[in-house]
Amino acid sequence: MSLKENKCEACRIGAPLVNAAEKEEFFKEIDGWSITKLENVERLVKVFKFSDYLEAATFSNAVAMLAEEEDHHPKIVLEWGAVEVSWWSHKIGGLHRNDFICAAKTDAL
Repeated sequence: MSLKENKCEACRIGAPLVNAAEKEEFFKEIDGWSITKLENVERLVKVFKFSDYLEAATFSNAVAMLAEEEDHHPKIVLEWGAVEVSWWSHKIGGLHRNDFICAAKTDAL
């Protein structure tokens, strides 16, 4: 089953971070995402481009609805013509399978 066909699972404190092999496998299903480290926490980040502010805002709202459906919430930065989305798991301070699921679902929007 592909990432975008999965559902986020409840993430508990102490849940395992994804390992290098899992990252490599999951990256095959997401396009244009990168891993950045901020405050020693890895995050999946991608900037989506749009032709104007309204399209970017509409996309931001769609990501917000996805986040509510999955009960997993990203950082969303809205600008004219661009939206930056960052997924990571706050409870475990890094990347979990849920973040890759949500990245794949964000791409599908």
